[in-house]
Amino acid sequence: MSWLGDDGEELEEYEEYDESSVRTRPNPKANRPRTKRRPAHADAEIGRILGVDRGRYSVLIREDRPDEHMITATRARELRRTPIVTGDRARVVGDTSGAEGTLARIVGLTDRTSLLRRSADDTDQVERVIVANADQMLIVVAAADPEPRARLVDRYLVAALDAGIRPLLVVTKTDLADPAEFLRHFDGLDLRVFTSAPGRMPTSEIGAALIGHATVFVGHSGVGKSTLVNALVPGADRATGHVNEVTGRGRHTSSSTISLRYVDRAGRGWVIDTPGVRSFGLGHVERAGILAAYTELAEIAEECPRGCTHLPDASDCALNEAAAAGELNEAGLARLESLQRLLATFGG
Repeated sequence: MSWLGDDGEELEEYEEYDESSVRTRPNPKANRPRTKRRPAHADAEIGRILGVDRGRYSVLIREDRPDEHMITATRARELRRTPIVTGDRARVVGDTSGAEGTLARIVGLTDRTSLLRRSADDTDQVERVIVANADQMLIVVAAADPEPRARLVDRYLVAALDAGIRPLLVVTKTDLADPAEFLRHFDGLDLRVFTSAPGRMPTSEIGAALIGHATVFVGHSGVGKSTLVNALVPGADRATGHVNEVTGRGRHTSSSTISLRYVDRAGRGWVIDTPGVRSFGLGHVERAGILAAYTELAEIAEECPRGCTHLPDASDCALNEAAAAGELNEAGLARLESLQRLLATFGG
């Protein structure tokens, strides 16, 4: 192809244009293009998340070393959709001196050993992460004022068993009512129980159970959970409240989840205090996770038909057949009743 120039002379021949002929403008900002590759952060330190406040994380680094100390950190941009909760073990970089005004950055989390979750209700599939890496749950209920709610305790137990967390139970205010009838509700369940009353708080017994563990405290508002935490951890200063005489409900006093170190001559542990709740949704839990916690019953249930609910009215249920045939002893029958009660929780 050729054509004439302004002076009438024939210009040299050019080949057809293609996409390689397009001229590209230089980057006006002279910056490098974005990349999905992230730095390895080989120098990151590992810290324990003790609390969260408006996007700032209190992190204990160099745990159990002479130079352990607290720092404040924020999350890296790449973790903006990753839930970071109390109990998490975080990888932090930046200024980790802990000096006033310094701010480190959380760039990753280590693998979690457990994750305690709840949903808004049983139909909600959106998880609310409460705490990470806890291995015990201390459920706090009152014998009276407010009245104990076995249904709510069942829900705590389901969440604990699903997360692989060992449940414990403490009953407060036993000077107001005898908790024996309430506690019979949990016969057959491997559940250690403590009882407490004003002037007779079993802090030594509970404290011994905390050593070497990260224990999350849960309970209805007004049952004395914060009072118990303050007794176990001097200086915790967790706010305490009272029960409304008209509604019978406690007022929310603890507004955030926080980890506190329990220290005793025999050892150390972690107390994770959570805000009081009046409901505990289980939309995220599957039945199989509860059955697996009852090892000997789970083996029998392998003979059940597919989709068996394992409830008392379930037809062809191997568990019900074993009970009817006298193959379960008294303790086994009690555990079966406990299992069926927890599974029935999914019905409302």
